[in-house]
Amino acid sequence: MLIHCLHGPNLNLLGSREPGHYGSATLAEIDGQLAKRGEALGAAVHCEQHNGEGDLVAAAQRAAAADGLLVNAGAYTHTSIALRDALLAAGRPFIEVHLSNVFAREPFRHRSYLSDIAVGVITGLGIDSYLLGLEALVRHLQQRAS
Repeated sequence: MLIHCLHGPNLNLLGSREPGHYGSATLAEIDGQLAKRGEALGAAVHCEQHNGEGDLVAAAQRAAAADGLLVNAGAYTHTSIALRDALLAAGRPFIEVHLSNVFAREPFRHRSYLSDIAVGVITGLGIDSYLLGLEALVRHLQQRAS
């Protein structure tokens, strides 16, 4: 089983960027924990981060080769119809994840262009948002296969 994890803009700054919202873990630490948990679940996890919207859209298109996706689109969650369209075109199930609780933040963060096409959304649990998202996605894919 192959899972692609797509990280959006500014997530490369994790560890130093607004730790009150995002925690102190770096993106490399998150990717490492995802790889380890994926291995335990029988899934290979490929992670990539892009600051540019077009680069993230291209990554979503390439992810059509994966069985499923974890997506933290960062600010593009609230703005990118292009990313939404790319995820629809990829035709793979995905879980939307966020480190911070977007609903406890500014009102513009309450709207997601992705959540209604996602299998589920996990938000506000820090790194656990990713890990729980991975577990849920693997379970979803296993249930679809049986």
